[in-house]
Amino acid sequence: MNCKNIYQCSDDRKFHIPSGCGIAGLFNKDGSPVSGEKIFRAINSMKERGNGLGSGYAGYGIYPDYRNDWCFHLLYSQATARDQVEQYFKTFFHVKLSEKIPTRKIKSIKNPPLLWRYFLQTKNSTPAEKEENLIVSVCMWINHNIQDAFVISSGKDMGIFKGVGEPAEIADFYRLEDYKGYLWTGHNRFPTNSVGWWGGAHPFGLLDWSVVHNGEISSYGVNRRYLENFGYYCCLFTDTEVITYLFDLLVRKHNLSLDTIGNIISAPFWIQIDNYSEQERYLLKWLRIIYGPALVNGPFSIIVARGNFMLGINDRIKLRPLVAAEKGNSFFLASEESAIVSMEKNPDNIWTPEAGAMTVGFFEKGNHGNSKNRT
Repeated sequence: MNCKNIYQCSDDRKFHIPSGCGIAGLFNKDGSPVSGEKIFRAINSMKERGNGLGSGYAGYGIYPDYRNDWCFHLLYSQATARDQVEQYFKTFFHVKLSEKIPTRKIKSIKNPPLLWRYFLQTKNSTPAEKEENLIVSVCMWINHNIQDAFVISSGKDMGIFKGVGEPAEIADFYRLEDYKGYLWTGHNRFPTNSVGWWGGAHPFGLLDWSVVHNGEISSYGVNRRYLENFGYYCCLFTDTEVITYLFDLLVRKHNLSLDTIGNIISAPFWIQIDNYSEQERYLLKWLRIIYGPALVNGPFSIIVARGNFMLGINDRIKLRPLVAAEKGNSFFLASEESAIVSMEKNPDNIWTPEAGAMTVGFFEKGNHGNSKNRT
């Protein structure tokens, strides 16, 4: 990827959109891989939405030789933390491979943290659900108890690459062009109420989840305390972290449908609920009562990815932009239409999702579309 000239200072870097991060995602639902350069182009087309304090990318299908192993990407702010993490891993895992994440020297990126990846197999054969619970508990324990160590991603056949820098700087630093995946998400950060640091850049990950977010979560305190009841701890100093854990809790542990989750995290206002049918009112009111602390409040647009789907959702009055598009078996989401066009010049269909509506693309061919109804 020839990014070197792209991120050099130019006049357009003087202009930014405050509180306006750039997010994008592409998903080839037939599983065909594409270079990480494609998601880079989308994020770089929106570089005025960031201020150089964070960018990142998540790729799926990028580790075919280790697709059945858990892949942990670790950020160490002090090298001594690595010994503690690796000693802790020995309790639960066989380590198939341990190595530095390949990077290249970038003049503008000074003193990056130590970035390491591990491919792991659990020592004991356990059902998938118990194994996933183990991975979550390991991530939480490291982030909460080992100083200077942070788990950046922990899924299978996927990884997150992020840091402090412009989109092209981070893409070049991580050699993103060397990876091919069937699903990519990306982010260009403009931090407003949290510090700009490597672990606080987006995407955020847990298991095979990745989340990129534009906006502010004013319900962060309530969401965080609610999640702690289920063993999730926020240690990365930014509000977006709660979204990742909410999806894991509601999808994987509570086994709720995506439509139901949309009615929890971006619930209609009480006055709107009165306009629904009696059966719908009953469901929506009970969701508000039972899952009130999981309501995500504030202006936001979010892209959430997992191994078999990608979705986008806005806040209830659409205070942050989100555009969706399709081209054959490809599904796209982004803050701006220009970012989608940078990935696909001639989409078959392009639309703006409604406020609070979830737009989903599934891995199964043909099973995708714009989810507009709250039922």
